[in-house]
Amino acid sequence: MPTQDLLEKIEQLAGEYHQRAYVFVLAALEYCQRKRAVRTHISGEELAFAARDLAREQFGLMARTVLASWGIKSTDDVGNVVFRLIEADLLIRGENDHLEDFVSVFDLGDALEQDYPWLGVVREVHAGYPGSGGGSQT
Repeated sequence: MPTQDLLEKIEQLAGEYHQRAYVFVLAALEYCQRKRAVRTHISGEELAFAARDLAREQFGLMARTVLASWGIKSTDDVGNVVFRLIEADLLIRGENDHLEDFVSVFDLGDALEQDYPWLGVVREVHAGYPGSGGGSQT
């Protein structure tokens, strides 16, 4: 399908989710496929993790804010976008694919913020700091 036709179909899906949410989920599918030796079916859980990883790569610490601005606040939302893409004939549903596959796979907000992988940062425990077990300073 030509890009222009794809974008026009996505435009028609607008509503609860921003058009960019649909493009992002399609990008997450491709992101997941590129990490495989052979292109195969992707489960709801795998796509949820691919969306998390792609968001971290693309948007860093702003990932939660960016996705939320498009209406994606949970893995459930990723599933809703996928199934709207299926309804629009932009994705193909396997017989074992269900919307429930995306329900609460993990807490997307926590995964994008609290579990953010700070590359190159080593956490040190300092004696005397609260929670360090090093005792208190007087």
